[in-house]
Amino acid sequence: MKNLKDKVVVITGAGSGIGRALAVHAAGQGALVAISDVNEAGLAETVALAKDAGAVDVHSAKLDVADRAAFLAYADEVARHFGRVNVIVNNAGVTMTGDFEDMTLEEFDWIMGINVNGVITGTKAFLPHLIASGDGHVVNISSIFGLFSVPGQSAYNASKYAVRGFTEALREEMLIAKHPVGVTCVHPGGIKTGIVRNGRTTAHENADALNAAFEKLGRMDPAKAAKIIWGAVRKDQARLLVGLDAHALHNLTKFAGSRYQDVFALGKKFVLPGGR
Repeated sequence: MKNLKDKVVVITGAGSGIGRALAVHAAGQGALVAISDVNEAGLAETVALAKDAGAVDVHSAKLDVADRAAFLAYADEVARHFGRVNVIVNNAGVTMTGDFEDMTLEEFDWIMGINVNGVITGTKAFLPHLIASGDGHVVNISSIFGLFSVPGQSAYNASKYAVRGFTEALREEMLIAKHPVGVTCVHPGGIKTGIVRNGRTTAHENADALNAAFEKLGRMDPAKAAKIIWGAVRKDQARLLVGLDAHALHNLTKFAGSRYQDVFALGKKFVLPGGR
């Protein structure tokens, strides 16, 4: 995919953050965009920004990606509206912070339903359309926490590792089948988004302190991240790390091997507020 002009681009979780930035950038490049989010107010703001950026057609809908039936119906609606689909960006995601010992199974299921099942459903629903388009691409947003693990993020780590494994296997399958579909797994580092502020924590965690800590770590503007991601799509890049912090931490964990786990466990108190 050399450019986004006249391509139909579907983006979940587009009501803010990276999803919004991806939609606005795509609109500015001449794409027709279909955006969704559970936050209708944020979604409306993204629609306005996409139109200001020059979007020819913007389709928007409230969507909970964990609702499989609703997601499948949404995919049919988007396909009918545009007649084709070229790109699906499975961006919608949430955080669930806290030690696994303190977490309920319902809390664990909640994050997996959105971060994993949402990605799987979105890919399954749109993949036939991407293949039929003759110029398709799947973009699944994982995280640097899909490359290494940190204490207090067992649920989030599990979900983002799952996205990575699923996406990499899907790319291999597309290559074997010779389908005209590129696949990119994105691992953002610290981006200025409200994902932690809008996420959940276990009862032992201080949500306000966690949000403040992660906001300090979020240094890159979402618009810059979006530009980098779309650049990777044009190059059909298999894996994309976004941000110097993502590259530095990934290299550190590769160099240290499994010993990085001991380092991270000891260093948690110097980076993040304590929980239990």
